[in-house]
Amino acid sequence: MSQTFRHPDILDIARTEGKVTVEGLAERFGVTVQTIRRDLTELAEAGKLERVHGGAILPSGVTNIGYDERRRLNAAAKAAIARACAQDIPEGASVFLNIGTTTEAVARELLHHRNLMVVTNNMNVANILVANPEAEIILAGGILRRTDGGLVGPLTAGVIEKFKVDIAVIGCSAMDADGDLLDFDVQEVSVSQSIIRQARRTCLVADHSKLHRAAPARIGSLRQINEVYTDHAFPEELTRTCAEWGTKVTLCDPVQTKDA
Repeated sequence: MSQTFRHPDILDIARTEGKVTVEGLAERFGVTVQTIRRDLTELAEAGKLERVHGGAILPSGVTNIGYDERRRLNAAAKAAIARACAQDIPEGASVFLNIGTTTEAVARELLHHRNLMVVTNNMNVANILVANPEAEIILAGGILRRTDGGLVGPLTAGVIEKFKVDIAVIGCSAMDADGDLLDFDVQEVSVSQSIIRQARRTCLVADHSKLHRAAPARIGSLRQINEVYTDHAFPEELTRTCAEWGTKVTLCDPVQTKDA
């Protein structure tokens, strides 16, 4: 069976079973796992599937995928993005880090920075940075989201608005082709908006998969972002728009690793 004919069948299986696995599809179609990985990558690049560890799922629309799956998704790209972003954060800076697996990767890259003050609504970020004795950590309290250790709600936003920091590092769940930043949780969105307002400089860390996803709540626009760290070039029109807005786009080359 040719690749062209496999794709609709793979999508049908994903709709029926909720998830497809590399090994399961290879056995079903009688092809190699490398062939299936290529199929899933092409379907993901077309926005029809979302790659996860060992396979793929349908793109999320109104609910986010699980935290563990998000943490494994595009891990090499997130690591490269985090390294580049952390290198641009000077020692002695005050920093916001919000909820997200990529901001957590940035926190790991800040473990050797000195004299930092980090304000975060992400308990995972706080736990990571405990290992850096040179980092003062301020946890913005609020409603605990057990699924990923995030703190959200009016209390969280109120704490954040008591600060004015040098740099905010934020993530998002999805990004539209017109440059809108999107998320799933309205309470998280209000916190992210507060973070953008209270930072002198705002950086977005987001791998290319965010442009293939949809989410219902709007955080804001790339117009409000000073610099984006990502692993693939944006579409031409969005690249031009970012240039007009003065939003710098920094491409981060992930270390080449074998796909899961």
